Amino acid sequence: MRGFFMTTPLLVLSCFGASWVVADSLVAPVNVSIKDLKSNYALLTWDTPDRESVIGFAITQQKKDVHMLRFIQEVNTTMRSCALWDLEADSDYIVHVQSISVSGPSPVSEPLQFRTPREAETQASKSKEEVTMEEVEQNAQLRAGEFIIIVVVLVMWAGVIALFCRQYDIIKDNEPNNNKDKAKNSSECSTPEHPSGGLLRSKV
Repeated sequence: MRGFFMTTPLLVLSCFGASWVVADSLVAPVNVSIKDLKSNYALLTWDTPDRESVIGFAITQQKKDVHMLRFIQEVNTTMRSCALWDLEADSDYIVHVQSISVSGPSPVSEPLQFRTPREAETQASKSKEEVTMEEVEQNAQLRAGEFIIIVVVLVMWAGVIALFCRQYDIIKDNEPNNNKDKAKNSSECSTPEHPSGGLLRSKV
C-alpha cells in the first residue's frame, strides 16, 4: 500500500504526528544513499537494523528552498529501496527515511541531500554508455570472426597433413614392387641369351 502527498511541511508533520506514535523499539534507517542518479530520477536505498520487526517504510522528500514535501509510504514489503520520480533537473533535494512496524514508525534518518544533474549531462552520459556498448559488441564480433578464421586454418592444415600422410603411405607401399622390377630388369640385361639357345662369346 503506497501513498503520495504533496503539501506544506506543517500540514504533513501535523498529520504525521497525529496519526502515528513513534515506536521506541525501532532504530532509524542507516546507510541512506542515492544510486542511479539521473536528471529526473533517483534510486534511494537504505539499511534497517531491525529487520525482523520492519514491515514497511516512509519517505519525506523536499526540494531545497521550496516549502513543499512529498510523502511516500509503503507497508507489507521487505524492500529497502524506493524510486524517486518526477524530479527536476539541476535541483537540490533533501530526503528522510523511516522504518514502519506494527507499533509505529521509527525516528527519521539523518537527512540526505543530493543534486540532480542537468539534462545535457544525462544525455552525454547516456551517449557514452551507448558508445561503450557498441564497442563491446564490435569487439565481440571481431573476436568471433578471428576464432572462425583460426578454426578454418586449422582444419585446412589438418587436411593437408592427412593427404600428405596418405600419399607417403602409398609411395612407401610401392617401393618394394619397384625394387623387384629393377632387380629383374638388371638380371635380364646381364645374361642375354643367343637366339640359337647358347650364350654369346666374344671372338678373339
